[in-house]
Amino acid sequence: MNPTAPNINEIRELCDLFQNKLIHTPVLQCAALEAALGHGTRVTAKLEFLQRTGTFKARGALATLYGLSDEVRAPGVTAVSAGNHAIATAFAAKATGTSAKVVMIRAANPARVQACKEYGAEVVLADDVHQAFALAQAIQDEEGRYFVHPFEGRSIALGAGTAGLEICEQVRDIDTLLVPVGGGGLIAGISNAVKQLRPEIEIIGVEPQGADSMHRSFASGKPESIDTVRTIADSLGAPFAMPYSFALTRDNVDRLTMINDDQICRAMGLLFREMQLAVEPACAATTAALLGPLRESLLGKHVVIVMCGSNIDWPTFQQQAVFDAVA
Repeated sequence: MNPTAPNINEIRELCDLFQNKLIHTPVLQCAALEAALGHGTRVTAKLEFLQRTGTFKARGALATLYGLSDEVRAPGVTAVSAGNHAIATAFAAKATGTSAKVVMIRAANPARVQACKEYGAEVVLADDVHQAFALAQAIQDEEGRYFVHPFEGRSIALGAGTAGLEICEQVRDIDTLLVPVGGGGLIAGISNAVKQLRPEIEIIGVEPQGADSMHRSFASGKPESIDTVRTIADSLGAPFAMPYSFALTRDNVDRLTMINDDQICRAMGLLFREMQLAVEPACAATTAALLGPLRESLLGKHVVIVMCGSNIDWPTFQQQAVFDAVA
C-alpha cells in the first residue's frame, strides 16, 4: 500500500463525520441491464447521483474543508470547474460556515451555474480552462482563499474513499467494479479503499476517448496531458492527470477501458427508457462500458457500476440521449 494513501480507519472516521452532512447513497439491482446482457450477469449500481449536490464531488470537497484549520478556512475557498466541482465546493463552504468564490467556464450549463449560486457561492466566468485557472490563482493571491482542487490530493482521495467503503459494506459478492475516470480523484479514492477491504475485486476505470489522459499516463508510467478535451462527458473532461491521483490509480486499478460519445449517448437513452433515470453523460459512462467494450469479458459476473452524477437539465438531456438499443 502507498504510504501516503488514506488508510481504511481514516476513511471510516470521515464517514462518521459525514453522517449529518452527506447521504449514504443506495445501491440498486439493475434488472434492465441484466436482461440486456444475459448469460447470468448481475449488475448493481452505486447511485452517487443521489448524493448532495447531485454528484460524488461533495465527498472530496467536504473532506478538504474539514481538513483545513479555522484560520485557513476563514477567508473562504475557491475552485475551478465546468460545474459539478464548483457546486460541491459551494455546498462544502456553506456546510462548514465559510464562503466560496468559484470560477466556471462560460460555456458551463446554466443550471450548474445557478446551483452554485443557490448554495451561496459567487461565480466568476472564464472563457476557457486556462483563463479559469489564472483567475482562480488571482483570487487566491488577492483574497487569501484556499484552492480546492477538483481531483488531486490526499483529501480528495480520502473523501472519495468513503464511497468505496460504502460499496464494500452494501454489496457482498462483487467480481468487478466499474468506475468512471476524469481527472482520477474518484477512482483513486474508491480503488484505494476497496483494495484494502476486498483486494480480490477487479477494478476497471472507464474513460471517454476524447479525454484519455489516464490511458496515456498508464502507457508512459507518468502523469500525461492532452491538448484538447473532446467528449460529451464534460464532467470527465480533465485535460491532464496529476501525480497523487495517478499513483493511487496505478497502484489499485486492474485495467482501463475506453468508450466513445456515441456509446455514452445510447447508454443515457437506455437508462431513461428502461430505468427512468435522466443522468448526465459522465454518469452513463460505466453503463456504456458494460454494454459495450466490456460486455464479453464480464459475462456471468457480478458487476458493480458507479453512477456518478445527474446535473443536467432536460433540454440538454434531450439533445444528448439517443433512444435506441445499445450495440
